[in-house]
Amino acid sequence: MYKTIIVEDEYHLREALSILLEIVASDKIQIVGYAENADEAIKIIDRLKPDLVFMDIMLRRGTGFDILHQIAHKKFHLIFTTAYEEHAIRAFKFNAIDYLLKPIDAEELKDSIERIAERQQQFILETQPSQLALNPGKMPKRIVLPTQEAMHVVKIDDIIRCETSGSYTTFFLTNEKRIIVSKTLKQYEEILLPPHFFRVHQSHLINTHYIISYSREGMVQMSDQVSIPISRSNKEAFFKLMKD
Repeated sequence: MYKTIIVEDEYHLREALSILLEIVASDKIQIVGYAENADEAIKIIDRLKPDLVFMDIMLRRGTGFDILHQIAHKKFHLIFTTAYEEHAIRAFKFNAIDYLLKPIDAEELKDSIERIAERQQQFILETQPSQLALNPGKMPKRIVLPTQEAMHVVKIDDIIRCETSGSYTTFFLTNEKRIIVSKTLKQYEEILLPPHFFRVHQSHLINTHYIISYSREGMVQMSDQVSIPISRSNKEAFFKLMKD
């Protein structure tokens, strides 16, 4: 749920946007406050620290740009709502998610909110490998797995294995849950490092802590009762890892 503030000086427009949000994104949006001028907006944004702000540009006292220059809390997603198209270029300099013209269309509003999740997914996939590059050989304790439904925060130790199919990767967890992510296994191989994890096959990355047994013929039995083949090219490295 995104803690959301609406900055809009027209009461009927605040109400209309609230109703639209309830229709298109009731499972994603929690409206925690409203502001109808710049002074109110600065106070409520800094006090409530929202995840998302809908910002009208032309207010009775001040502008949306004035607010953005004066607030201390700046870590939120921003969607501009305005009747004035000429402010679009300046608005996007503030890294806004979108620029919605009034009257706001329900489908455009829904698309804007979905764009937030897309931006978060991109940020996660860009930052996780780079953070590991700054700390080679170290794994995070948790990983974020973005799906269309939610952002799943998973403990690394709860991952039994990962299996790839095309551009999708399935994570098999200790609670028998499966999470399917629309990213390749290679991207997660940069995060799930040996000796904790080992890619035994082109399609399989396993948590070595959940190995029950393995055979010289090249099969690994995992704790979830699944047998996984060891590719010929990885056999030697795998047996050495097990020996060490």
